[in-house]
Amino acid sequence: MSGPGISVVICAYTEDRWEDILAAVSSVRAQSRPALETLLVVDHNETLRERLAKEYKDSSEGSVVRVLANAGPRGLSAGRNTGIAAARGEIVAFLDDDAVAERDWLRHFAEAYADERVMAVGGRTVPVWASGRRPDWFPEEFDWVVGCTYRGLPRGRVRVRNVLGGNASFRRSAFDAAGGFATGIGRDGDKRPLGCEETELCIRLSRARPEAVLLIDDRAVIHHRVPEIREHFRYFRTRAYAEGLSKALVARSVGAGKGLESERRYATRVLPAGVARGLRDALLARPGGAGRAGAIVAGVLTAAGGYVVGSVRARRGGPTFRVPAVEVAARE
Repeated sequence: MSGPGISVVICAYTEDRWEDILAAVSSVRAQSRPALETLLVVDHNETLRERLAKEYKDSSEGSVVRVLANAGPRGLSAGRNTGIAAARGEIVAFLDDDAVAERDWLRHFAEAYADERVMAVGGRTVPVWASGRRPDWFPEEFDWVVGCTYRGLPRGRVRVRNVLGGNASFRRSAFDAAGGFATGIGRDGDKRPLGCEETELCIRLSRARPEAVLLIDDRAVIHHRVPEIREHFRYFRTRAYAEGLSKALVARSVGAGKGLESERRYATRVLPAGVARGLRDALLARPGGAGRAGAIVAGVLTAAGGYVVGSVRARRGGPTFRVPAVEVAARE
């Protein structure tokens, strides 16, 4: 196998996703460009860790699966940092525990790293709706609510400010330069669905390495399961509010100029176009048109409310996050 070795990190926290976890690992094992290893990081759930360790105790050479306990505080960011610290590959890729990767996922990542300036590569995440189809009212512009690639992102292999964490890869040296994922900002199991930890990391990386190139290649595709509870407007609203809170934390860390750079284009170009499409579809009596237009407006207002509340809390000395250093794993 030519090119850099790739370690794939999958973070898990609940046995409720047992079949999803197995499917995620199987999709990594089936890659046309084999991974060096798969690291399953379990977030403070010893029962799940023991069960996974038993499941993969006989993993063969060439499809090695290592099961680890999250060595940091509870949450996705610390789990990812545990995986980074243990990874042996030059490239560290991340896959959600309820997603499966297409066969050429890692091949497309590896090709991009032929350019030594490239420090991160993300891919395209496609929703798999539990009901079998997208709800009529759910706008594609808000697919980030369910952890997927949203309408308005550039197509092809293009430079971006930040990659999206559930389908992403980084050079190992990126973490040496910028540190790991910030704890206190990302998801923590079933608690309020905060996010933006990958955005904050990518901005921090670009500051530490101004020459760094960050890419999205939409040929690197994964399919992400969307449970039924996330198909409802209540979750949509909760997630949008949490995004506003998270953006306030990021802006506090890196400044509003950089922290909201991409969001300004999204809010002033992508979303108005989405509202116009929804209203046009409503006039043409197409299903869900008015609902999509209304959901976009509601999502913007809810996220803005979360941002205002988060900014006020930040000024009053509210929640903060910590950027840990990530120790280099011993290479064989």
